[in-house]
Amino acid sequence: MTELKIRELPDEKPVRMTVALPPDIYRNLLAYAALLSGSDGATDPARLVALMLRQFMMSDKGFAKARRKEKAVASGG
Repeated sequence: MTELKIRELPDEKPVRMTVALPPDIYRNLLAYAALLSGSDGATDPARLVALMLRQFMMSDKGFAKARRKEKAVASGG
């Protein structure tokens, strides 16, 4: 199997949000879901969006630095 960053989908209660994706992003999302689910094709591509956003934000060093700074200011540090 292909090494994917997302290995399984957590069971979390989502907050509903509507987004419009460019066709190429949507096709890639479908392809990612197919790779993740294997031959049964059971993975809903929409469930991947939040995980991909989380992974992106966790890997964004500028965002992490800004969040740390924001938390320090909020806590009076």
